[in-house]
Amino acid sequence: MITVGMNYHVIEGKQELFEAKFAAVIEALNAAEGHSNSTLWQDVDDGASYLITSEWSDEAAFTEFIRSDAFREVTNWGKEEILSDRPMHKVYRQ
Repeated sequence: MITVGMNYHVIEGKQELFEAKFAAVIEALNAAEGHSNSTLWQDVDDGASYLITSEWSDEAAFTEFIRSDAFREVTNWGKEEILSDRPMHKVYRQ
């Protein structure tokens, strides 16, 4: 099992839109092979900073998901419409 931390910083004022999109993305995550759980966290000191923790059976399952068309569509939308900076991902092996 691995946990992936996905860090996002959104354009100020677009937090609600980001949160709504995550609600839709969670459906895609839950349907992904090897995914078990994801949680959205918001920084209390910077309301435009978010962390998504996501648990996967293994790194190959996560890699397959981030190469999917569904993930690519969301990231392209985020890059063009909502993110203030490039997202950063980190894999934590257990």
